[in-house]
Amino acid sequence: MFDTITNDIKTAMKAGQKEKLDALRMLKAKLIENKTSAKPKLESDVVIAYYKQLKDSIEAFPVGAPQIAAVIAELKHLDCYMPKQLDENKVRSIICEIVEKLKATGKPNMGMVMKELSPQIKGQFDGKRANEMVNEELAK
Repeated sequence: MFDTITNDIKTAMKAGQKEKLDALRMLKAKLIENKTSAKPKLESDVVIAYYKQLKDSIEAFPVGAPQIAAVIAELKHLDCYMPKQLDENKVRSIICEIVEKLKATGKPNMGMVMKELSPQIKGQFDGKRANEMVNEELAK
């Protein structure tokens, strides 16, 4: 992925795409920082974490702030590096399978179900929404 991003930076430079160039440079900086850390993570995990950080930062700005548009533009440029997103129906079926497999019932089993679900949907579905869906399933 690092090489792909480097090549995409070159392409953005040649095309004069400043916004895309800035977004890719920040992502590349995060990947370099990860490579030199004591406990490097997978490149995909770094991309997912940075994307989530950007998404969460939108909520920190006041409504109508000009920074929001810049962050949204950056997110659009980074979309292609994110894993393919799962739809709600697919996640719901995964949750049902896990609940059946673990014979989980009620809120006390929430952690057990989430522990099994999280690695399967990491970076492919919103964790907060998944948590709500597990709650709904266990409440049945």
